[in-house]
Amino acid sequence: MRTTINPAACDGFGFCAEVLPELISLDEWGFPIVASTEVPAALRKAAEQAVRTCPRKALALVAAAAKNAPAAPR
Repeated sequence: MRTTINPAACDGFGFCAEVLPELISLDEWGFPIVASTEVPAALRKAAEQAVRTCPRKALALVAAAAKNAPAAPR
């Protein structure tokens, strides 16, 4: 699983970075910068809480793509 952000929906409240500072930092305007890494098992509950606490529902957990999956056609 990875965390993703919908920047158009985000209002920069910063709750996600408070709940999951290991994977989410804030830029100079207070908007989240989400790490593009897998969510470690030890942080899974915190990641789920960060998604739940987002007032704009801009944060999501998505399944990581399989490492050997073929690239999507262009």
